[in-house]
Amino acid sequence: MRLPDALKYRLPVAGWVSILHRASGLLMFLLLPFILWLFDKSLTSEISYGEFTSAFSAGVWIFPGWFVKLVVLALAWAYFHHFIAGLRHIWMDVFHTVSKQQGRSSAIFTLVLSLVLTVAVAVKLFS
Repeated sequence: MRLPDALKYRLPVAGWVSILHRASGLLMFLLLPFILWLFDKSLTSEISYGEFTSAFSAGVWIFPGWFVKLVVLALAWAYFHHFIAGLRHIWMDVFHTVSKQQGRSSAIFTLVLSLVLTVAVAVKLFS
């Protein structure tokens, strides 16, 4: 069986960063109600702040605490990646001097930095 050419194509690192930039924006948009709920619970009162902190240990509704932590960790990655990739795009737009190698190295930097920051949040969140 012969694979279509589209399935054999290797996407460059900058292409993956671009796709992940869109995916992270979509993830943040879809989880915006959860973000607003967390924000509201953290600021309304001392009682609601207690509910906010217990969401990470006892859970929310049918979701256990570890699942809430994973969702928050995914949101942290989405924010870090989207922010850093956005700064990368602004930098490329402002200076107009991006070569293929600069695009590749800035894409790798974006991926690595967003993952390092996400691991730092994971250590704090799960310890």
